[in-house]
Amino acid sequence: MESNKYLEDIVSIKSMMRKSSRFMSLSGLSGILAGIYALIGAFVAHNILTTEQLTTGGARYASVVGLINAYLAHPSGTKLFLVALVVLVAAVVTGIILTIRKAKKHEEKIWDPSSRRLLINFSIPLLTGGAFCMVLLQYGLIGLVAPCTLIFYGLALINASKFTLGDIKYLGLANVIIGLISTQFIGYGLYFWALGFGVLHIIYGSVMYMKYDVKKE
Repeated sequence: MESNKYLEDIVSIKSMMRKSSRFMSLSGLSGILAGIYALIGAFVAHNILTTEQLTTGGARYASVVGLINAYLAHPSGTKLFLVALVVLVAAVVTGIILTIRKAKKHEEKIWDPSSRRLLINFSIPLLTGGAFCMVLLQYGLIGLVAPCTLIFYGLALINASKFTLGDIKYLGLANVIIGLISTQFIGYGLYFWALGFGVLHIIYGSVMYMKYDVKKE
């Protein structure tokens, strides 16, 4: 009995240390919804690309500002930008709302050293990838943008997994692999985007929801 009590204390201490160093309030449901938003966005983008011709691809620009102006000056470019923006905002807002709700439900802090470390370690590879993709577009290498977004997003998830649910690294690895594969199928980037940002997020979110959210309820 005495030894069992010691073991329980050790397990309890390890659990407390883990919670203090990792942000554990990520919602599986937000992953599912983010995947659904991505699939809807991919469908809309596909319709835009099949009905309208975006002619700026392949051109080179003196600066990133020139690139942005050229794309936004084209009706299709503006539409695609708006689709991407709506999907991004919807996913981020949904994630924040559901994460706050989960944190309050389990009486956990939403903004503490662990969540700050998570955000910083996620943002560094993601912002680096975003900047690199802008350079690719600047030099007309539009076919490599989709693979690079998947690869850098996957690296961001892997980097962030040390400060949250460890399972997120598997989603990151899957996105990196899909991104590398998509480099061999230039022109089909939208389909790989739908697979990586859409289907994989729905699968990951469903697994995380059943593993963490349902068990805690």
